[in-house]
Amino acid sequence: MATIHPSAFIDESAVLAESTIIGPYCFVGPNVTIGAGTELLNHVTVQRNTTIGEGNRMYPFSAIGGDPQDKKYGNEITTLTIGDRNEIREHVTIHRGTEKGGGITVVGNDNLLMVGSHVAHDCMLGNELVIANQVMLAGHITIDDCATIGGGAGINQFSRIGRCSYIGGLARITKDVPPYMIVEGTPAEVRAVNIVAMSRRGYPEDQIDAMKEAYKRLFRDNGGSLFEKMAQLLEEFPDQLPVQHLCDAISASAAGRHGRSNEKVAK
Repeated sequence: MATIHPSAFIDESAVLAESTIIGPYCFVGPNVTIGAGTELLNHVTVQRNTTIGEGNRMYPFSAIGGDPQDKKYGNEITTLTIGDRNEIREHVTIHRGTEKGGGITVVGNDNLLMVGSHVAHDCMLGNELVIANQVMLAGHITIDDCATIGGGAGINQFSRIGRCSYIGGLARITKDVPPYMIVEGTPAEVRAVNIVAMSRRGYPEDQIDAMKEAYKRLFRDNGGSLFEKMAQLLEEFPDQLPVQHLCDAISASAAGRHGRSNEKVAK
């Protein structure tokens, strides 16, 4: 049986696993499902149409599953899905999807969302992310696994943040962030390879060295066609998957509007 503080409000349609803990003054609205071992500390709101997995911990005044901040939203039924073992800190806001954006916002597993960060409608967040204080994610953003975003960064709608990338604090992101790269500045620019993340994730030295060479040719050396450089890299490093991922991401960004692969160019 779930443990529910007497001051909490639980809608009759909500489904709570037996080991769920709902603290003082929490609100759990209609069509909400909360998995085993998830704890809402106190003053947590889960608005509606939200599925939360197991082992999550939600801190005071986080607001989960709210209506999207989109003028096109017309009260249609849309959803939010949160995976397992996420830590969602104070004043975090995560909104449901919109009908035109696919109808769903997704947060994966093992993520840390720090104080005051915002996840807008139709975002797709992967696993093992660190999103620092006051990060602003606009709608339709994709964040691949193991990325880190520094405090106060603002991410433009439809951007894609690549795997194992790092975004510096207060950065202004207007286009896709390539995987395995460090970006900083306003507007942000690629500064280096995220060697620390690759090492911590167990990437072997030959893959890290290949990414260093790819960074040098694609982002530091002047002259020559970017696509010619990528073709040379793929020929030189045919078995290095990170190089393949990097080149694929750059190609996808180039095909999108203003360097955002999630925002397709109208034909």
